Amino acid sequence: MEILEKETDILIIGGGAAGCFAAVMAKQNKPDLNITVLEKAHIERSGCLAAGINAINAYLNPGETPETYLEYVKNDCNGLVRDDLVYSIGKGLNRVTEIVEKWGLPIKKDKDGNYLARGPRSIKINGEQFKPLLAKKVRESGIEVLNRTVATNYIVNQGKVSGAFAFNVRKGIFYVIKARAVICATGGAAGIYRPNNTGDARHKMWYSPFNTGTGYAMGIRAGAEMTTFEMRFVALRVKDVIAPTGSFAFAGAKQLNDKGEEYLKKYDNINTPIRLYATVQEEKAGNGPCYLDLSNISKEEGEKLKESLLGMCPGLVLQWEEQGLDPEQIRVEIEGTEPYIVGGHCQSGYWIDTERRTSLPGLFAAGDVAGGAPKKYVTGAFVEGETAVKNAIKYLEENPDIDELPAELIDSEFRRVTRPLVLEDGYTHQEMEERLQDIMEKYAGGKSNYYELEEKKLLKAREQLELLKKDLELLKADTFHQLMLVHEVIDRVDVARILVEHLLYREETRWPGYQTRIDYPLRNEKWLKFINSYSDPETGKIQVLEREHIPLNDLNNIERGRLK
Repeated sequence: MEILEKETDILIIGGGAAGCFAAVMAKQNKPDLNITVLEKAHIERSGCLAAGINAINAYLNPGETPETYLEYVKNDCNGLVRDDLVYSIGKGLNRVTEIVEKWGLPIKKDKDGNYLARGPRSIKINGEQFKPLLAKKVRESGIEVLNRTVATNYIVNQGKVSGAFAFNVRKGIFYVIKARAVICATGGAAGIYRPNNTGDARHKMWYSPFNTGTGYAMGIRAGAEMTTFEMRFVALRVKDVIAPTGSFAFAGAKQLNDKGEEYLKKYDNINTPIRLYATVQEEKAGNGPCYLDLSNISKEEGEKLKESLLGMCPGLVLQWEEQGLDPEQIRVEIEGTEPYIVGGHCQSGYWIDTERRTSLPGLFAAGDVAGGAPKKYVTGAFVEGETAVKNAIKYLEENPDIDELPAELIDSEFRRVTRPLVLEDGYTHQEMEERLQDIMEKYAGGKSNYYELEEKKLLKAREQLELLKKDLELLKADTFHQLMLVHEVIDRVDVARILVEHLLYREETRWPGYQTRIDYPLRNEKWLKFINSYSDPETGKIQVLEREHIPLNDLNNIERGRLK
């Protein structure tokens, strides 16, 4: 494998929504900067926007404010979010929406030219071409893009992040990319738990299957502080096809158990975790399967639902057409997905300040990889990308030089990355992936266990993951593509180890369904705090710590910006 060294001003790892938006904003703020986007796939169709979306789910319609947005997010997360981060996102949602509309995003409007609301904080769009639109804007801005190039680790030199190592899966080039500042925008982690659909359909899942936790894992290995991994996300979706239930809810569908009962009426505060938890409890009690019943909607509403689904889940609509069914004639079975680790719907990720700085100097985070600010969705990722890049530019002014790298630093990472290529015998990536998923499914609250957690099983998961991590040295690869898959497994294991420590540490049930501790079944307000962690870069030993929750009203009484 050829080694190629290159330099750039700002390296953005991840060419999804946050990464693309950050790159364009960097060029608009300072056109003379060299900006490089590192993308494992191809920015034309990568990340969570790859297949398109039918709504902007974080937009403040008339009557909504950043304060009401924070109140909504906080209620949905049972009181614990980073108020400062969520509020700062709320202030920028509408502005970034208007920016992408000017770039060409078709937003649906009424006859008076007003955006068509889908809910208090949501508007309707024609978003199938959303990602190609962002990619086009990146190309027009003169930004360097390294497609098909897999990040493996940060370059940490003289106490700061000074770039990243990577390799190209097509050309077999090992990159040493030196940068004056780095923004991580790699998304969250799928594939840690056994997927609902197996075999050839194993990638038919809610979250992008190619988001494998690499950004998290690189930060973990470098010693970055991480937060709230224990708040896993489990999506409530249409069985098998993983279609979004929100589209059905907005069409007026009722959530019923197999007895025809609207079981959500048993609960007082119905938020996103409870919709999942209630469904799981019905199945556990023998009242499943559960359904979304469409019999009460009109023919017109049914047609609008099909149109909405065509933008992001056409398979279900095609299935209806083949069977000669209209939506209002049927009910669709719903179930929870496997758990994901993601900072956009939940809040797993880097511990950051309001400037999106991580605990590692020179490293910023945005989008699903940034922790503490759930329900940010696409526009929230845009806001974070813009914020990160503006502050990365300020960082460049204070750190204008790129330090020389010790040869042994490059040599060590090159040998680590390419080791699977020289092994004559060993495990395949698929064998290790299935072993990881089996451990997490059985002992760390997988779907077959109703997502339930308890100490004795989590301790077993910890033990098994330690053994698995030792065996990672026996992973082998015959091609560069297999080498990418091998490193995805390595990254997932590093994320899983942190996840289990977080799940063990929080001795309460704060987010039923996402984080149900059967040995601590109640919510306890003494745990209204963040569970954080960091790993020793030399030994890999994990240290867990607590961070206090600071309400927005109290933020003026402490040092603003960088958190202690």
